Amino acid sequence: MSQSAQNRSATQQVHDLLVIGGGINGCGIARDAVGRGLSVVLAEKGDLAGATSSASTKLFHGGLRYLEYFEFRLVREALIERETLLRAMPHISWPMRFVLPYHKDMRFDSDTPTSRLLGLTMPWMKGRRPAWLIRLGLFLYDNLGGRKILPGTATLALDGAEGAPLNDRFSKAYEYSDAWVEDSRLVVLNARDAAARGATIMTRAEVVSAHVENGIWQVTVNTDDGSKTIAAKMLVNAAGPWVGDVIHGKLRLNSVENVRLVRGSHIVTRKLYDHDKCYFFQGTDGRIIFAIPYEQDFTLIGTTDAEHHDPGVKPVCTEEERDYLCNFASQYFKQPVKSDDIVWTYSGVRPLYDDGASSATAATRDYTLKVDQSAGAPVLNIFGGKITTYRRLAESALEKIGTVLPLDKGKWTAGVALPGGDFAHDGVTALVDELHHDYPFLSDFWARRLVRAYGTEAREILGQAKSADDLGRDFGATLTEAEVTWLMTSEYARSAEDVLWRRSKLGLRFDQQQVAVLEEWIASHPMKVTRAAE
Repeated sequence: MSQSAQNRSATQQVHDLLVIGGGINGCGIARDAVGRGLSVVLAEKGDLAGATSSASTKLFHGGLRYLEYFEFRLVREALIERETLLRAMPHISWPMRFVLPYHKDMRFDSDTPTSRLLGLTMPWMKGRRPAWLIRLGLFLYDNLGGRKILPGTATLALDGAEGAPLNDRFSKAYEYSDAWVEDSRLVVLNARDAAARGATIMTRAEVVSAHVENGIWQVTVNTDDGSKTIAAKMLVNAAGPWVGDVIHGKLRLNSVENVRLVRGSHIVTRKLYDHDKCYFFQGTDGRIIFAIPYEQDFTLIGTTDAEHHDPGVKPVCTEEERDYLCNFASQYFKQPVKSDDIVWTYSGVRPLYDDGASSATAATRDYTLKVDQSAGAPVLNIFGGKITTYRRLAESALEKIGTVLPLDKGKWTAGVALPGGDFAHDGVTALVDELHHDYPFLSDFWARRLVRAYGTEAREILGQAKSADDLGRDFGATLTEAEVTWLMTSEYARSAEDVLWRRSKLGLRFDQQQVAVLEEWIASHPMKVTRAAE
């Protein structure tokens, strides 16, 4: 070791763990690790949930279609997790009923393990997914995960509100349960809880290189305040779509593990129906999409599966994907879904483990964790995963980490509330009513939005306000100076985009002038995070 390296190691703080990536996997692992007594630093090159973790379909779900690919372990784990997570974050997650319209002439892709095993490619079957197969899948879905909160499957006659927006050829449906989640807020709350327990969360902090000295990782990180070196006994590569870039480009490891990038695009339209249930639509190509009530006044439709070869290319919903989703949904709705109905699109890249599947749709959604010690110090590489199983992925990661670093305790996160989630899983309505009572100037939309975003912490934003004027500047759509200040000092927000598209979805209600005003205000009021670690 050189003299400069010896001098540095003598004075430098050595952390147990440096987590690369501020998506749901990185923040979930950081939270679990610091709660087990490890000293943890997390470095995210952009904003928390700035990529894949803010571009999901916003569902905690078992993955009904994964049963056709025999992914029973993944489905069971996800089904069990739904209720664990609903209890820990009742403000940002809630039960949702899913309506699966059925018609005997529907067809499906015959190239799945299930279809081949059951002989469903025989000419007499003509590729149809029979009702008994759907019922079998839903029976497994109901019973693999030990439901306690969520109601089970039912058969539904489409002669009521659920059938009103659908094509008349659909008279029957199956209805089952899954759950909704505000994905990017889930990431931020995990980061905040990690910080409250002692982790250091660094945003706008890009890892540019790393090497090992005397068994310790020396990681160079570029921040707004300049370059710095962070020393850590172990790295966690939770860089999502950039996991391969970190392995080969930043850490210069000769790993044989590969990531498969799959783009999923969504469209958000004007509100297409009035009830609060989600639709599960099956396509003639074997794929499925969801149509989901979104942000009170919109409908979310997605997703696609398309190969995405370069993580450096920003994913966007292409015209082909837009038309695909419109045409797919139009096979079910009475009124065709047209491009003029679309108010927003978004797209994310899923960093799936490359298992050699023949198509993006067939590629496994399960996670794979690999420890590499070839550089002389350990790094844990995270491949794949889905938002529903992020907490279990973190526990599995800590099992791997625990073989290298001593842990103070075992699993602890199940049932531990995230910030603002310390109330009953069915207590949102009561919380909204209490907020209305104590702050009568709030509109119904405003009160519900605050509870759904912040839970019991909504009162910390509102403080002693007696009127809307007491909350400072009104930026539009119920967003006030008090809330923006909270987001900057408590939730790592640094730009209008952070506020409008990740800490909230108020970007759907802002015009360009309002965005510019908010951006100017944020730029002229620089604030550091002061409350996230309290």
